[in-house]
Amino acid sequence: MQAILDFLLCETPDAWVEKALQEPEILLIDHANCEKKAASTAMNLMYRYVDNFDLLHKMSRLAREELRHFEQVIEIMEKRGIVYDAAINAGRYAAQMRKPVRTFEPAKLVDTLIVGAIIEARSCERFAKLAPHLDDELNKFYTSLLKSESRHFMDYLSLAREAAGECIDERVQLFLEREKELIEGVDEEFRFHSGVPV
Repeated sequence: MQAILDFLLCETPDAWVEKALQEPEILLIDHANCEKKAASTAMNLMYRYVDNFDLLHKMSRLAREELRHFEQVIEIMEKRGIVYDAAINAGRYAAQMRKPVRTFEPAKLVDTLIVGAIIEARSCERFAKLAPHLDDELNKFYTSLLKSESRHFMDYLSLAREAAGECIDERVQLFLEREKELIEGVDEEFRFHSGVPV
């Protein structure tokens, strides 16, 4: 966890944690959506960059893990009688994070991987921040996710460095600053990666 806290520019605001505890159904539904999207992102990278064997191995494993996490979330939802409401739209976080991604290669791959690393790092940080406040089942589940989410963060970052073939610190900083604005900024919709609730 320390590597992730050192990497991110801010911690999740307490106001977001309080809102998450008030909205457990939305939290779980959006968490399920995030796991599906994470698996889909990994699969898309596997289709787009078929000549990168390191990427193929890491993304294949990541996709399987994210789908397993999705299954675990929907099992919890089913047990709790939570309807999987498909009408809950995605928050602005991921779309806003991807806006500065460059459109030419290999810069596009590098930026996409950096964004992936930051999203995984934030997920890990939020699981750790939420876990102590949750019931036993969710506490145990969210704590169990920390190891894989932390590894996903490291995999994305190492792949970005390999793809760039040069220092990526400036690009990482650019995306981290954008992420900090999104996390500390006010959000009208509560989602797993939203900012401070209105």
